Amino acid sequence: MDFDFSGPHSGAMETFESLVRTEFAPKNTYLNTASNGLLPARTVTALHEAAMLRAEGRPLTSLYEDVEACRAAYARLAGVPVTRVAIGASVAAHTGVIAASLPAGAEVLTAEDDFTSVLNPFHVRGDLKVRAVPLERIAEAVRPDTALVAVSAAQSADGRIADLPALREAARTHGARTYVDFSQSAGWLPMDVDAYDFSASVSFKWLLGPHGGAFLVVPEDFGGLTPVLAGWVAAEQPWDSCYGPVAELAHSARRFDLTHALFTFAGLRRSLDLIEELGVAAVQAHDLALADRFRAGLAALGHEPMPAPGSAIVSVPGLGHRQPELGRADIQVSNRAGNLRAAFHLYNTAADVDRLLDVLSG
Repeated sequence: MDFDFSGPHSGAMETFESLVRTEFAPKNTYLNTASNGLLPARTVTALHEAAMLRAEGRPLTSLYEDVEACRAAYARLAGVPVTRVAIGASVAAHTGVIAASLPAGAEVLTAEDDFTSVLNPFHVRGDLKVRAVPLERIAEAVRPDTALVAVSAAQSADGRIADLPALREAARTHGARTYVDFSQSAGWLPMDVDAYDFSASVSFKWLLGPHGGAFLVVPEDFGGLTPVLAGWVAAEQPWDSCYGPVAELAHSARRFDLTHALFTFAGLRRSLDLIEELGVAAVQAHDLALADRFRAGLAALGHEPMPAPGSAIVSVPGLGHRQPELGRADIQVSNRAGNLRAAFHLYNTAADVDRLLDVLSG
């Protein structure tokens, strides 16, 4: 595999390259992280070890320790205290908790065609005013009667990045709260989570974890949320709260936890370790260099991608129909609404970009 890293520090490049070589050996040209990230070797090992604990009837104590290690690692990536991080299984479930907290008639401002998980729970309430505007206009569309603005930091369909600082200021001006889904950016784009009221992310894309894990970040005062999905793990003393109503909810964001998918977090712990070892800034530089290489190659072929500067996701209108052909050539990309979507992450190389361009050139 021909790795092509650029940057001023050769020692850092060697460390990045050696870690990636150790952890990944894709059998194809995999450019589909926006759908699923590849699992590092250390994660696969941890998943196997966790499964063997169950298979052999041994205690699962270490798996609960993995859950808390993941909570702490995500808190570090997000730049917030660990007491603000809740653990669940999906962004949709976290969105549902936020939707349940809003009074009837409240206005929720969203971006047009954003990912369903960050939108649908507000729509199914039936008594909220959900307003959708183009992503580029979302900050200017906040108004005095807007209760909440909900948006993805990076759009799943085309990689466009929301102007979150402008959105934050507009929301503050009008007294609205903010909810940001970092699923398509956590792991390659630095997060300023503390700047927003609520945020969430899945773990199986750019964070390189298995399916079944998600994080929710809430304010220290919980932002008026009610833990409507709370079970025994949401108690201050979980093992003393297995029967009957929970007498005392956790004093931290753990009150919003859902029953933990233990195998998932056993693996995810090692994936998050890798992200931290490499550093989000280094991953971002690597990913964007490849995305820009692809954009330049597309221009040479006469194709114009969707405008998404600074994004690791590149979406090309009119080329989605070529996804099956690319699949037959062992190049994994996505067809999203007729657009060809390629997503570049730490295990990708310049050779991957060039191979995709070569096939597209016919």
